[in-house]
Amino acid sequence: MSKWKKAVSVMLAAAAGITAVSYAARKKKKVSKPDEADQATVQGHKQGLYEKYIKRPQDFCCALAAIIVLSPVMAVTALLVRLRLGSPVLFKQERPGLDGKVFTLYKFRTMTDEKDSEGNLLPDEARLTSFGKMLRSTSLDELPELFNILNGDMSVVGPRPLLVKYLPLYNEHQARRHEVRPGFTGYAQVHGRNAISWEEKFDLDVEYVDHVSFLGDWKIIFQTVKTVLKREGISSETAATMEEFKGSAEE
Repeated sequence: MSKWKKAVSVMLAAAAGITAVSYAARKKKKVSKPDEADQATVQGHKQGLYEKYIKRPQDFCCALAAIIVLSPVMAVTALLVRLRLGSPVLFKQERPGLDGKVFTLYKFRTMTDEKDSEGNLLPDEARLTSFGKMLRSTSLDELPELFNILNGDMSVVGPRPLLVKYLPLYNEHQARRHEVRPGFTGYAQVHGRNAISWEEKFDLDVEYVDHVSFLGDWKIIFQTVKTVLKREGISSETAATMEEFKGSAEE
């Protein structure tokens, strides 16, 4: 019993540390304002009452409640990651958020750090263990993102945060996915996840941006539970997760 309490205490302490570090980084880091082209894109999105006044407080309350309820699950997951994959337990990476502003995303590690003879990391398929696959298929690796939601970097529902290097590859239509905060889950996540093409995924993201609503968000949340339980769309047909986005062909 004492070991269980210790694990929970460690997880809660780590959570507090993540929140404090993120807050300090956001205070210290100065992010440049979007250029005129970005501003023109952002102006195309008109927020409704729900998005302006309800969505963010709702996100905060949902994330806080989920952290409290799921803290034992997060503590056990953190312990298993430490035992199976080693340290660090958390995977941290910069991702673009609202208006393309970069933030630090937190997830549980799912891959090893195995490298080739030249010191380069092996492909994802080689580093993704069966334990890591289990974490991804159940979405347990995503749980630390709840702290990103508390910090205001993310929302419960929205387009998933992708890589920073994809920003210059988006066309004007695809870039509109950054008119809202990225989400823990999203419209594309419950309509194919990684089993659909990048173009289809971005079209769904923009469709969500244009139709943000209270009922729509909760429908996506409940559909997410169903998708996770059925373990649908975890991987594409040719990759362990999703192929790298290299830009869409111009029409």
